Amino acid sequence: MCRVDEEPEPSGTGGDADMDVAFTTLLEDSIEELYESAPCGYLSTLMDGTIAKINTTLLNLLGLTREAVVGRKRFTDLLTVGGKLYHETHFAPLLRMQGELRGIALEMKTAGGGRLPVLVSSLVKHGSEGEPLLIRTTVFDASDRRAYEEELLRRRQDAEQARAEAERARAEAEEARRQAEADRARLADALAVLQQSLVPTSLPDVPGLETAVYYHTASADRLGGDFYDLFPLDGKRWAFFLGDVCGKGPQAASLTSLTRYTLRAAALHDPEPAAALTTLNAVLHERYAAGGDPRYCTCVFGIVEPATELGHTTVRLASGGHPPALVLRADGRADFLPAPGGLLIGILPTAPIGTAETTLAPGETLLLYTDGLTEARTGPDRGNLYGEDALLAFAADRAPATPQETITALTGLLKSFGDGLDDDTALLALGVPATHPSLPPATNNPR
Repeated sequence: MCRVDEEPEPSGTGGDADMDVAFTTLLEDSIEELYESAPCGYLSTLMDGTIAKINTTLLNLLGLTREAVVGRKRFTDLLTVGGKLYHETHFAPLLRMQGELRGIALEMKTAGGGRLPVLVSSLVKHGSEGEPLLIRTTVFDASDRRAYEEELLRRRQDAEQARAEAERARAEAEEARRQAEADRARLADALAVLQQSLVPTSLPDVPGLETAVYYHTASADRLGGDFYDLFPLDGKRWAFFLGDVCGKGPQAASLTSLTRYTLRAAALHDPEPAAALTTLNAVLHERYAAGGDPRYCTCVFGIVEPATELGHTTVRLASGGHPPALVLRADGRADFLPAPGGLLIGILPTAPIGTAETTLAPGETLLLYTDGLTEARTGPDRGNLYGEDALLAFAADRAPATPQETITALTGLLKSFGDGLDDDTALLALGVPATHPSLPPATNNPR
């Protein structure tokens, strides 16, 4: 009976008693049973390797019977060919020298013809006089470890293969990049040569007239559509034109080539500017629009007859939908020279052509340009167009200026646009040289 404030003891034996029972049960295992049922294989051999004793665990691992092994087989008979060779050349000599070896990986044969990967540790037992009596060996099943190692090896091989494939892919990508760059360079060279064939390599020298030109190609990968030319008509007059065809690439190049040669031929037949553009309009409309593939261009065509002596030069212009020419005057002014009423060349069978005429005094320059200049995008967000008003103010700030000075200033302006200049731009400037101061009259030699 317990006291009121005490809890009753639980029924059954106490914790210490249970522990004693467990130890007693363990102690009831015989040494022989512990040997036979050990979690690893045991065997003892004579010094020549004859098996004298082997436990049940190892027999079960190999699928053998005790009668077939004890006294009938040697330890090496349980090994595979490779394991036997390693035992004879390494294991046995080291064991004789050292008397002990631990954790040696070998392979043993099973009764079914399979292979069992094992880890072997052996110890030589010596007599009282130090003479070797027998060899005691433990054998651990290393199948799981071998499978784990093989899995690690496979994963490493897979990783190395993946790394090699990645390296090969990187090398192929690098080679493809170099090839693409080489192809792009060859294409750029070819396009540059073709582009140069669409415009004069240089402007001819015109007596009594100064000239300058600049051509900006927006992309090295595409042919531009802007064009210009200056060529003689006869001994006194010179024709010039500047324009912009629709589109980019090979089709634009084809249209540019047709336009240039048509204007040259038309000028030789009838040098009047309006007549030349009228002929061009008829050719383009018949070639493209009539076939359902309309293509067009804007163009300014002009005739100039430089004065034989320094003086005023008359310029007659015709325009088909092109931005107006700009004149930088000798007195510091800048004026547009519009040719109103002109329509895009090639759209209609008969297109109205706008005409204009001006006189250039000494020190004055006529500038022709394509819309890549006035449509350059400006501002922090590139949301505004440069425009004709800004161009007029730019020219007025620099007038008077020679053709070369004008082109040089505009080239700097174009570069200042950066990536806002995304269209081809052609500039052509013609000017009358400024009058040079007259030399003092020569004195007569005394007689």
